[in-house]
This record gives sequence, structure tokens and C-alpha cells, in this order.
Amino acid sequence: MSDQQLTNLIKMLEQIIANNLHHGDDDRVAAVAADHLHKFWARSMKQQILACVQEHPERLSAVARLTLAKLDPEAATPAEV
Repeated sequence: MSDQQLTNLIKMLEQIIANNLHHGDDDRVAAVAADHLHKFWARSMKQQILACVQEHPERLSAVARLTLAKLDPEAATPAEV
């Protein structure tokens, strides 16, 4: 995966989060965003962004990390979020 592809996935995830801020607190926003990823992202996209949270968590916002922890609890621990 190229860095540009990863940058695009991060941007899309952050946009999904931004579009769901009206749901209130970070936990609810992350749950809605995780549900969106589960329903609409290809498995390969999810695998790539989950690898990113393990290798480069600093590239993701706190809500993005929380979203990915909800998508795959083994990908990120609460300490990382």
C-alpha cells in the first residue's frame, strides 16, 4: 500500500467522523463511524487502516483510533486510544 492510499483512507475516516459529530460524545460518534466502516468499506480497506493504527497511531485522531478499536478490539487497546 502506498503512502498516498493510506493518506486517502485516513482522510475518508476523518470525514466520516466529522459528518457524524452531531451524534454527540466521542464514544457514540466512534460507534457510528465503526458501523459505517463495517458496512461499506472493503475488507482490504479495513485491513489497511487497522494496520495503520498499529504502525502509525499518531497519524490518526483520538476518535479515529477509538473507531478502529470498536471495529476490531484487537487492533487498538484502550491505552492506545
